[in-house]
Amino acid sequence: MPRITQAEAFLVDLVPKVKRTDAIQSFKSQETIFVRVTDAEGAQGMGYSYTIGDGGYSVLELLRRTLLPALMGREADQIEAIWRDLLFVSHATAVGPIMSLALAAIDTALWDLRGHRTGLPLHLLAGGAKTRVPMYSTEGGWLHLEPAALVEDALAMREGGFRGSKIKIGKPTVAGDAARLSAVREALGEDYEIMTDANQSMTQPEATRRLGLLEDLNIAWFEEPLPADDIAGHARLNRLSRVPIAVGESMYSPGQFADYIAADACGIVQADVARIGGITPWLKVAHLAEAHNLMICPHFLMELHVSLVCAVPNAPWLEYIPQLDDIAAPMGREGGFALAPTAPGLGIAWDMDALKARLAEGSAFTVTEGQA
Repeated sequence: MPRITQAEAFLVDLVPKVKRTDAIQSFKSQETIFVRVTDAEGAQGMGYSYTIGDGGYSVLELLRRTLLPALMGREADQIEAIWRDLLFVSHATAVGPIMSLALAAIDTALWDLRGHRTGLPLHLLAGGAKTRVPMYSTEGGWLHLEPAALVEDALAMREGGFRGSKIKIGKPTVAGDAARLSAVREALGEDYEIMTDANQSMTQPEATRRLGLLEDLNIAWFEEPLPADDIAGHARLNRLSRVPIAVGESMYSPGQFADYIAADACGIVQADVARIGGITPWLKVAHLAEAHNLMICPHFLMELHVSLVCAVPNAPWLEYIPQLDDIAAPMGREGGFALAPTAPGLGIAWDMDALKARLAEGSAFTVTEGQA
């Protein structure tokens, strides 16, 4: 097996092309942290993770000072062992976002390397359950948008073959949320799926007040109603709700998902491959969900998640939020379906010139085997 002899890391800042707001925050920019690994035979793999505006340089420093030096000399195919060992190299900083985002950049690079070495795309390497998946759009459902704009976007998405849209909720009153959701349901009819996302903004009583509204409008799921660490609150809400409770984008380890599932605190899991620490732990959560007859509907990063949702049988949706169009070839689509990439590895065709042009000043560095 070839060993890892070099790793490069750098940061590219991507500003959203549309305003993105939810009940607790705005998406300022995607600080995209890249890692490119090279093995002793010259094969390479490139992975990445992200923030939504803060913390990217902290991730880079953890990579520079701790994780990438520990990666040097490791056998590239021992992905599971590498992930576990790197977690314990700096275990005092785990479980948490900075550690998981750094691990994800490395882990996705190693899976990409494995794909290039074997000639296989990620969706086959990781399982091969299907070759395409329906999408729902979040890009036209942000909280600042008025009902007419929500309807206009949803109609356009349906015309393009999409089967659903996510609408952000968390207005100061139930009536404010009702006006937005009712307008979309009335315009789109009963066959179009509407997902909702409260982004951890509510107390349990406020979330409970909305359950009747969501059920009456045949909402597909109620996402992140409460703070992510409130497992007991989600469990109480899940028992009261006939609309599935969806959680996961703000969790950083498979164990956190195991706790939610054991407490019967959710109906849909939404692991984010970057925030959970990479492909290796993401697959564990997907299979854990499958074993409990639950769906996994991942958060964001559609260009990477498309391969993962096509790898497993219990992933019925891909979230559509385009973000990489300026630095990579567009993801393959047929109408409202995303197509699993067939190129080796992650299957993302990076535009290296565009990446170089957007490189954050002073962010790039290289670690090599034997480096003092």
